[in-house]
Amino acid sequence: MEAHAGDRLLTHGRTVGRHDEVAEIVEVLGDGGEPPYRLRFEDGHESIRSPGPDSVVQHTAPEDRNR
Repeated sequence: MEAHAGDRLLTHGRTVGRHDEVAEIVEVLGDGGEPPYRLRFEDGHESIRSPGPDSVVQHTAPEDRNR
């Protein structure tokens, strides 16, 4: 998994009733775009995560990053 600051991380809900979770990747803490990532969620809270197989990076265009 490779990401850049400004990309989004989509984590699929794994159980019935749990919705997908979307967060902005604020900072990449691993080498070469690898996890862990500092994430900012829609409600404003931040956390550091190493996403599992239920997560997908949604890449943004380079010109859209850091806006």
